[in-house]
Amino acid sequence: MKIEYKGADQYLIMLSQMQGKTRSVAGKAIYAAANIVADAIKADLRALPAVSEKYNLSAYKTGGKSKLSEKQKQGLLDGFGIAKMEYKDGFYNVKAGFDGYNDISTDSYPKGQPNPLIARCVENGSSYMDATPFVKPAVNKSRKAAIAEMQRVIDEEYEKLMKG
Repeated sequence: MKIEYKGADQYLIMLSQMQGKTRSVAGKAIYAAANIVADAIKADLRALPAVSEKYNLSAYKTGGKSKLSEKQKQGLLDGFGIAKMEYKDGFYNVKAGFDGYNDISTDSYPKGQPNPLIARCVENGSSYMDATPFVKPAVNKSRKAAIAEMQRVIDEEYEKLMKG
């Protein structure tokens, strides 16, 4: 962003107009970027192959590895979201992640399997499931677009402030 001003008076007016607006502008920019990244994660999640519960039960009984099931995938899609913005140690942050439970009740998880656990198993693998990364690749491929969107929003918001 490039800001031009003529003389100290105009500069002081510009600074006073921006005072107190940083959190609002930062929030709009950060959420705009987070939405781009979240959309990329959801798209990669939707593209993951999913198997039936019957397949996973058979794999479990034979000592094989399970795969992401249709119910687990739906649970991840339903439980994915963006958290409220936080300010800590001079940084504004939002987190995208998984919450809640899917519809697969087990002895260990009678309310359903925790979505954060399933997401971690799919992303990084586990002793019973091979890794199928979808978060990190989505973040990497959406990074430039998210940064560009943050800059666009910041420029747009400060231009509005300067026009008064």
